Amino acid sequence: MGRIDDLANRYVDDWAAVNPVGATYVGVAGYDDRLDDLTPAGFATQADLTRRTLADLDATEPETERERTAKEAMQERLGLQLARFDTGEASSEINVITSPLHEMRMVFDLMPTEGVEAQANIAARLNRFAGALDGYKTTLREAAAAGQVSSQVQITEVAKQCDVWTDPAGDNFFHGLVERLAAEGTIGAELRRGAAAATAATAEFSRFLRTELAPRGRDKQAAGRDRYELASQYFLGARVDLDETYAWGFDELARLEADMRVVSSRIAGPGATTDEAVAVLDGDPARTVHGKEAFRDWMQELADRTVTDLNGSHFDIPEQIHRIECHLAPTSDGAIYYTGPSEDFSRPGRMWWAVPTGITSFSTWREVTTVFHEGVPGHHLQIGQTAVRADLLNRWQRLLCFSSGHAEGWALYAERLMEELGYLEEPGEKLGMLDGQALRAARVIVDIGMHLELTIPKDNPFDFHPGERWTPELGWEFMRAHCRVPEENLRFELNRYLGWPGQAPAYKVGERIWLQAREDAKVRKGPDFDLKRFHQQALDLGPLGLDPLRQALDRL
Repeated sequence: MGRIDDLANRYVDDWAAVNPVGATYVGVAGYDDRLDDLTPAGFATQADLTRRTLADLDATEPETERERTAKEAMQERLGLQLARFDTGEASSEINVITSPLHEMRMVFDLMPTEGVEAQANIAARLNRFAGALDGYKTTLREAAAAGQVSSQVQITEVAKQCDVWTDPAGDNFFHGLVERLAAEGTIGAELRRGAAAATAATAEFSRFLRTELAPRGRDKQAAGRDRYELASQYFLGARVDLDETYAWGFDELARLEADMRVVSSRIAGPGATTDEAVAVLDGDPARTVHGKEAFRDWMQELADRTVTDLNGSHFDIPEQIHRIECHLAPTSDGAIYYTGPSEDFSRPGRMWWAVPTGITSFSTWREVTTVFHEGVPGHHLQIGQTAVRADLLNRWQRLLCFSSGHAEGWALYAERLMEELGYLEEPGEKLGMLDGQALRAARVIVDIGMHLELTIPKDNPFDFHPGERWTPELGWEFMRAHCRVPEENLRFELNRYLGWPGQAPAYKVGERIWLQAREDAKVRKGPDFDLKRFHQQALDLGPLGLDPLRQALDRL
């Protein structure tokens, strides 16, 4: 181990002590009974740790090429985290998909449940929920007083989520958690007291959001160029020309929709539209699974089969991550996500599906590439392989280094790769991949357009409101016209874009950068280029930002 590695490993220990919720997420043991300090002082403590670590990095020279990559990755990620704190974004941003509230709610999904100690940890966290939310209220009040506050719409939507989580006729999350544990005796009593306290605290937080914070929220949801540029760089780990990327989004969506029309003709006959092909696919009983549990089992079978198929041929998948678990999330927020394995692999990587209320049937043709995206060769391979490579990556790289552009860009690249490898020859499944890609391309247009309040090009290929300026209403109209997503899901999607500027484009823009990195490697290596080796070398660098990734690949 070198000096950079020592510094990075020390940072993980210090970070876990002030981020116990995060420690559970990444599988660091010893913190499962605690919650983060969400007061202004707690956020300041985290920022001070980041600031000290950056100063230590600046003063430390890497001893090897591998440490050089680690230092560049750490400087880039921590530097942007500190910038978000200094601008007030880190402590004030609350939206429908991410906030300290969401992280505290979701951490219970990952906690061990078997045995007295595990259940005592859950009880302790439940009973500390109210105190953590009180601290968070103080932070949000102070941030709002300083002019840092999310939009009224986002704040109100999060309040609605709290209502669903606490409603006995809805998710009833905390009480449902305790009932699933079926604990008895002293621990059972503590769990039930904790569930009641956490439920009451979440309901009170909903009231706080509606009556106190929302009236102080921004009227406009658009982030503006300055906020958006920082957000885009944070999520991508790269600087991109936003105006060029916006224009590219129109071209990319037009290309994908042309490909979709070609595939649609194979499904529904010559000249068939994409909507006609979708009707054929949705009307095919063989492509429909009824019931959430049956759909989970379908995902599990496909995920397992894909690991077996790809291992040893296109990838060398480490034995520790041959196992992946597919789960239905305990809430109905409409999100699909992946959580990585614990540090010791006792908790495997998991694919989660938060099914919206009322959805009982699922079209498999739409979701084949979703399994590739969340499983193998997508997130499960990428994140799981990083966790395995202690011989190459320090603990910070394995546990804490994360960039949406790297992660989501790779996962979207993985979907396209599976087509290249011959796994999407069935036209319905290929249309599902193209439709998902088109959704991500539409996100680029709408996310950048709405937040920068850009003018819609007069010569845009869809003749969509040429010359008008983007608004959330036009964003909804555009997404409805170009995305075949159930309305409940699409409403959630649009709310997510408006509340989390810069994150949604990270998928498609990240894929674009991954594809360019592969082409650059082909040029450098010439006849020596090997696709399997490229993937191995790239993933062995760890999940760094995309600018540091390109720099590291150039040196290989």
